[in-house]
Amino acid sequence: MTVVLSTITIGDGPDVGTLAARRLRDGGLVAFPTETVYGLGADAINAKAIARLYAAKGRPAFNPLIAHLCNLEAARQIADFNAQALRLAEVFWPGPLTLVLPRAAGCPVADLATAGLDTIAVRVPAHPIARKILRAFGGPVVAPSANLSGHVSPTTAAHVQNDLGGRIDLIIDGGAVEVGVESTIVGCFDVPTLLRPGGVPRGEIERVLARPLLRPPDDVDSDPKQPLAPGMLASHYAPRTKIRLNAGTVEAGEALLAFGAEAIPGIDAASGVMNLSVRGDLNEAAANLFGYLRVLDASGARAIAVMPVPHHGLGEAINDRLGRAAVP
Repeated sequence: MTVVLSTITIGDGPDVGTLAARRLRDGGLVAFPTETVYGLGADAINAKAIARLYAAKGRPAFNPLIAHLCNLEAARQIADFNAQALRLAEVFWPGPLTLVLPRAAGCPVADLATAGLDTIAVRVPAHPIARKILRAFGGPVVAPSANLSGHVSPTTAAHVQNDLGGRIDLIIDGGAVEVGVESTIVGCFDVPTLLRPGGVPRGEIERVLARPLLRPPDDVDSDPKQPLAPGMLASHYAPRTKIRLNAGTVEAGEALLAFGAEAIPGIDAASGVMNLSVRGDLNEAAANLFGYLRVLDASGARAIAVMPVPHHGLGEAINDRLGRAAVP
């Protein structure tokens, strides 16, 4: 089937929520902004649409998807919330937090979306365009990042066009996103578990729960056969250019992804330089991360040297993405 791609900017033509919802009901694939990154939406109940989504992204079908909903009440129709999950949802939703929970009895979400697991990942996004689409659609929408699988996540509509142009039905252009890294994922098991660092720092979640979050064992975290949640594959979020982490110098032929005001040896000869945040602001760095990686990836450098980024706050999510991007 030939897919005709159209891109609309907010304010153009009909109401974007109504238009996107109509495409989704027809089995279409719609890219739209969330506060984290641009998502590629499909009707979570329509297995054929989800199969199209996997094919468009080149995403392995064993990698589960996040179901996006318009509010907590809608999420409770498809997932079973314990007391800790309810507390987190009440504090952080709408926002960049995904909860992995048992599927509710009668949950209509297609098994293909959950990779056959008896759990489901759910989120209520905060971006006004995403919320408008979800309200108009009236049901769960799976929406992984709107990029080729494993590639750098998209933070603008242009990034979506570069990766998926001709493969999907509609791109809603809402400008650059605010957070810039994907949602934090917490598994609400017997002991709450941090499955993926993201837009809500670990410390904020631990303060709400009044207990530390566990991390899954290394052999589960990197299991290529059955990840517990999206974004847990060892190699992910990766540019085509090789990444060199914790760089204290820039070597010949390298581009530099910098952080902070320090100038390191070799910077003057770098084939390209992008600074995540000259003032060392981790929120600014997270918002810039994927866009700057895309710029340096297109620079023709033989490698991208990455200066150290602190691990506290959003730095944990930034380092998680950089670490996965550096895996061959």
